[in-house]
Formats: sequence, C-alpha cells, structure tokens
Amino acid sequence: MSSLIFDAHLDLSMNAMEWNRDIRLPLVEIRRRELGMTDKADRTRNTVCLPEMRRARIGLCVATQISRFSGRFSKLPGWSSAEQAWAQTQGQLAWYRVMEECGELVQLRTREDVARHAALWRAASEAEMAKLPIGYLLSLEGADSILSWKHLERARADGLIALGPVHYGPGIYGHGTDDEGELTPRGRELLKEMERLGIILDVTHLCDESFWDALRHYNGPLWASHHNCRALANWNRQLADDQIKAIVERGAVIGMAFDAIMMVHGWTHMRSKPQDFQLKMEKICEHIDHICQIAGNARHVGIGTDLDGGYGTEQTPMDLDSIADLHSLAAPLAARGYAAEDIDGIFSGNFLRFLSEHLQ
Repeated sequence: MSSLIFDAHLDLSMNAMEWNRDIRLPLVEIRRRELGMTDKADRTRNTVCLPEMRRARIGLCVATQISRFSGRFSKLPGWSSAEQAWAQTQGQLAWYRVMEECGELVQLRTREDVARHAALWRAASEAEMAKLPIGYLLSLEGADSILSWKHLERARADGLIALGPVHYGPGIYGHGTDDEGELTPRGRELLKEMERLGIILDVTHLCDESFWDALRHYNGPLWASHHNCRALANWNRQLADDQIKAIVERGAVIGMAFDAIMMVHGWTHMRSKPQDFQLKMEKICEHIDHICQIAGNARHVGIGTDLDGGYGTEQTPMDLDSIADLHSLAAPLAARGYAAEDIDGIFSGNFLRFLSEHLQ
C-alpha cells in the first residue's frame, strides 16, 4: 500500500473559481474542456484534480484562499481594492463549503480532526479511497484581504489555521518575493493578532528583510508551506541556508514545491522548458538532502507541491504529469539511504506531527 501524502499547499479554490475548472472531474476531462483556450498559459496542462489526489492517497492537504490588492501603479495582477480582495476570498470559501456539501471535501480545524482523518485514510482500501472526502486545512496566501482584526477573527472562526502575510512584491503588511523591506507597522500588528488567535505563520514569499523581521516579532508556530533551497535554485523566492537553519531551530517544517522555476538555477520565466534542464522529479531529492544536512535529520521536510499554482506541466519536471506521480519519489529517496520511516515523514508524518503539536 502506498504512503499517505499530506500536501501543505494547493490552490484548489483558485483553480475552481478563477480558472473555472471543475476539479471533481478526471484530469483528462478537464484538459479536454480547455482545448483551444488561450487565456492562461497552463490551459490543458493541469496536474491536480480530486480523483488524482485520491489515487495518490493525498487524503489531507492545506488548501488556500488567495487574493491580493494591487495599487494604481502596480504591474502585478490583483484587485483594485482590499475590499474586493476580501470579497474574492469569501467566494473561494463558498466553493470549499459547497464541496463539503457534495461530500468531496471535509474541513479539518483541530488536531483531533487531523489525527482522525489521517487514520481513516491510512486504513482505507483502494476502493474506499475513491469515495472518501479529502480533508483540508484552510490557509490564506497573502493577507491583503484582511481589512481589520475583526475580519481576521471572522477568518479564524471560519477555520483559518495558517496565514502568509505577503505574496509577490509589496503588500499592505510587508514585502514579498522580488521586493525588499521589513514588515510594515501594520504587518507587525498582524503578527500579534495571529499569535493571539493561534494562527500559524507561513513564511513563504516573505522577502529576506520581512522574513527576519517576522521571526523577531512572532513567537508562535511557523512553517514554510512551499519553499525550496536557494543554494540549488538561485532566486530570492527560495530559502537561504541561514533561513533554513532558523526555521529548523523553531521546530518548523518546509514543504517541497514542484514548480521548475523553484528547482534549478537559471530558469527564465515564460521561456525555459523542463527539457532544457532535463529536469526530473529526482531533483527535489537534492533539495530534501540539502535541508536534512542542515537540520541533521529528516524531520523538517515535507511536501508542499504548489502544483497548478498558476502553471502546469510546461513548468513541472518532465516525469510529473499528475499529482499522483509524487509517489515515484520514494525510490530515489530510498536509493539515497532514507529509511522507510524518513520517507513516510517526508510524505506526511512531519507535517502531521507539527499539527499535532501546534494546532489548537
């Protein structure tokens, strides 16, 4: 029986609401429906749907809400006001609720919820898996949509368990990928409110200055849901070695992302192809190794694929056509000397342990 997989970062509602994909359908059917469509670069190249997640035994995941504010002169995509961004996240939340009503998903809010659902999936037969709801924990990628601390409290009441203060560029609360600068004063207040409410800090996308500022001002649990190593993919989107060390010292887990731009040196966005690098999934083992060498063990690495996070197979390893292909990582990890217990930890156990320790 294949291992249970916990994916710490999937933009499920974004794909449903902005890409207009019915991810209850088989992968081939979603791709067929997108033939001839040119509005998104990844049309017909998606890798994620609920049937493929079940086939991979991805019984639990962190599923996002994502909606950013982009000011008048910003070149980044986003909404023209934070109020619109909030409304967009509420539409995404409504989709999750409908999927719950359909029996496709079930929201996990507490450590007990997570433990029960993981046990259910571990014990399920192949036939039973095809009918089981996938458990999801709700996260928010970029906090621009948080209009006030009352809105943050509402989000927490809706089951929000993790939050990343920024996405790309400048944000209301700090500075993200490809930008510079510490958190804004409001960003530091956000961290206080998150700590009060028991919300996990996701350091993903924080630029270097905002990253270190966040670690100085936040004393609660944190993780990096979808992050690789700068030593192997030289871009400030990735974690430098001193950042990895700091995260490990805080007892956190880092989710490995399968976006090619985050896996290799020298990828040129919208121009490079996986074939240019002969990129295969085994490359992620180098990122895993790098973190494990810094940590001294295999307890701080997990899976946070970010698959279909605005890209498809045009920007994944050549041997990844579906999220179900994640299981092929087991063999190269074993060949590198990782024990079965380590591999199970990487696939799911490390994030599940973290949640058992820190989820309220």
